Amino acid sequence: MINIRNERPEDFQKVEEMTRKAFYNQYIPGCVEHYLVHIMRQHPDFLPQLDFVLELDGQVIGNIMYTKAVLEGEHGERKDILTFGPVCVLPEYQRMGYGKRLMEHSFEQAKALGYEVIVIFGSPANYVSRGFQCCKKYQVSVEGEKYPAAMLVKELTEGALKGSKWVYHDSPAMAISPEEAEKYDAGLEPMKKEWRPSQEEFYIMSHSFVE
Repeated sequence: MINIRNERPEDFQKVEEMTRKAFYNQYIPGCVEHYLVHIMRQHPDFLPQLDFVLELDGQVIGNIMYTKAVLEGEHGERKDILTFGPVCVLPEYQRMGYGKRLMEHSFEQAKALGYEVIVIFGSPANYVSRGFQCCKKYQVSVEGEKYPAAMLVKELTEGALKGSKWVYHDSPAMAISPEEAEKYDAGLEPMKKEWRPSQEEFYIMSHSFVE
């Protein structure tokens, strides 16, 4: 039986452990995502109403979290939007559709709260099937009019971004200290840091831009 609900305080440790298992050695040797989860909940941009866990037969196997972000338009507009991450599923349950269920549920709830746009950074292969497109198609850039290949945009309300060019500003919640993350990780159950090909793929994608 599958159940999607808001995260509760008694889930916090389980979700952090799950996030660590899901991300360890994927993008760097080790990971920082579990530390981000640990500190994100205390930030004013964190949205607890969009913090969901997925239970399978009573066991928490997946999680998605959202924070606020901002788009600034070329005509002086300001649009409050969303970004999510980390989103994770326990490794043994990945590629079974559970992440898709979490995302789709969260999209419905985000739209019901009045949000029109989600911007994320991730591999297009993981998100285009969920309605995300290249940021340049929506004229959404980072500072300097650059369009990162990993920056993806989804309109929850069709046409929400028409009529302007936009600059994306992440929440300060995402600006974590690698040193503090390493210190936090060192206090947890040891896991072996390894190099994997996915780390080189991530480096290439995260340093690529669309012309």
